[in-house]
Amino acid sequence: MIGYAFMGRAHSQAWRTVAAVFDVPEIARRVIVGRDEDAVAAAAQRLDWEEHATDWREVIARDDIDIVDICTPGFLHAEIAIAALEAGKHVLCEKPLANDTAEAEQMVAAAEAAQARGQIVALGFTYRRVPALALAKRFVEDGRLGTIRQVKASYLQDWLVDEDAGMSWRLRRETAGSGALGDIGSHAVDQVQHLTGQQVTAVRGRLATIVPRRPGEDGLEDVTVDDAAWASLELDGGALASVEVSRMATGAKNRLSVELFGSAGALRFDLESPNELWFHDATLPVAEQGFRRVLVTEPEHPYLEAWWPQGHVLGWENAFTHQARDLLIAIRDRERPDASGFSPDFADGLALQRVLDAVIASDAADGATITL
Repeated sequence: MIGYAFMGRAHSQAWRTVAAVFDVPEIARRVIVGRDEDAVAAAAQRLDWEEHATDWREVIARDDIDIVDICTPGFLHAEIAIAALEAGKHVLCEKPLANDTAEAEQMVAAAEAAQARGQIVALGFTYRRVPALALAKRFVEDGRLGTIRQVKASYLQDWLVDEDAGMSWRLRRETAGSGALGDIGSHAVDQVQHLTGQQVTAVRGRLATIVPRRPGEDGLEDVTVDDAAWASLELDGGALASVEVSRMATGAKNRLSVELFGSAGALRFDLESPNELWFHDATLPVAEQGFRRVLVTEPEHPYLEAWWPQGHVLGWENAFTHQARDLLIAIRDRERPDASGFSPDFADGLALQRVLDAVIASDAADGATITL
């Protein structure tokens, strides 16, 4: 695993727990990699890795490494992922895939060559593995909503509300690529496309940098990414979607919310209540209609057969365990005729990057419609 901060901690937790919960191939947590010797050594001990290293190139060349898990900032994804794929490794890369389309295209070319050799290539849109959202996908596929007509997705956080909050790599274009749009907007757009099964064909978007300068190590520094973004999306199945994302939404801690409206029903979900899915069945008599809560903790629900008795809720971290489970099963089963690899993969990441680029282009064109 390359990277040991926020995502590195979440992924480490998943690798520690996955074999204790699910029937998966045996794994060993060989090496955690970081640039700072003392910090990565401490991380290896705290997060339960056998070894630590500071040179990822040496690590991916090792014969005892089968999977490379990339948890670095986005500007490092392309170089590491391409090298790992060319070294014959299975690769899991955190989202968004890259900082721009050109890098993403290079990564997809390397991924396609690797997949032809039997390697598994995975992209970490982990919220697809939240049981309630996986159940929402099942409802849509089973036709419970009828024809999807409209989608509303938002991802709101408030960790930048304080104007004196300091600079970080997430606020610099050269390291982050974009701000709220790429960081959390990528999740919102992925849910729109994944849940509906439809692809974005046209975009209208706006961006805003609400606090343009923040304290850096040498004084005030320009924020070169967006704090918030809005987009209207047209989908190839006829549905329309609205997306709003912000890291300046006072009171919203980690509020990914999705609402789907169809001809026969509707769904809504809020990540701040991750075990609940709300379903409206419009096929019932009008006097019986209304949203009802589904507590997603039953063994019949996605991933729940391996966890606790009914009503014993899961948390944010468990989706990462589900992602590790799905990756290991994809690797185990890749030689089966019906094996389909892993979803999402790098091609999905490239398609989503083009949507994000279209939002940026639309904002630059004063909200004009950009066709993909």
